[in-house]
Amino acid sequence: MKHVLEREQLVPRPRSEVFRFFSDPANLERLTPKSLRFKILSSLPVKMRAGATIDYEITLFGVSLHWRTLIVSFEPETLFVDVQLEGPYRFWRHTHEFVETEGGTLVRDRVEYEVPLGGLGEVARRVFVDRQLHSIFGFRRAVIDEILGATILPSPASNGRASHESV
Repeated sequence: MKHVLEREQLVPRPRSEVFRFFSDPANLERLTPKSLRFKILSSLPVKMRAGATIDYEITLFGVSLHWRTLIVSFEPETLFVDVQLEGPYRFWRHTHEFVETEGGTLVRDRVEYEVPLGGLGEVARRVFVDRQLHSIFGFRRAVIDEILGATILPSPASNGRASHESV
């Protein structure tokens, strides 16, 4: 079963600057909690474009996991989409969208994901994975706020919280 995590944040900076920050894989380490021991394995700089791959490593419960993503869509200053080719999820698609708006740039994240291991994986998702994803994106939100001066936007469906749904 696929699940969706969505977040929005208003960043009071021009879209070109915000997009440049997010589309630079070197910034991924800054946006990831230290507890995951995130490390980019690909040679930097990575030229972001459709077809680019990025290899990195994360650590969960003391186990190092290799993760490879493919950039399947890249529209400068508008959006980019990465999908997991290899990693801990059965399916992972992360859409990063940037919308110029009054007051800066609206940054939208939409993660569609599916855990492996069938019913056992779904139990793990409910007990651990969803909580961890919310924590990672909460950390990311705080770092973006610190670095770029972002504002969290309330979502009508979630009363100011990020939304999560199963599809």
